[in-house]
Amino acid sequence: MRLPDINDLMQDLQLAKQIAIDDRNPNAIVMATISQAKLLGMDKPLKDVTPNGNQAPEPIADYSMLTDDELRQLITITEKVQKVITHDY
Repeated sequence: MRLPDINDLMQDLQLAKQIAIDDRNPNAIVMATISQAKLLGMDKPLKDVTPNGNQAPEPIADYSMLTDDELRQLITITEKVQKVITHDY
């Protein structure tokens, strides 16, 4: 006797789902669907990862094309946002 592979398990869950649909059993339909999603790894949150498994670093902003006035405005906006975030307003 061989162990079932992912395709066998998906077929079994699809059959269970069809039986649940035929029996008009929404809870069983949901459970079969969730089980399929878990089997396929779709129940885990998506995250951006690099090939070595680490999270991708945030891109570094390039401010070199901004004028001095634009940089001052950006600093002012950033300071205001920081005050709101820290509730220091």
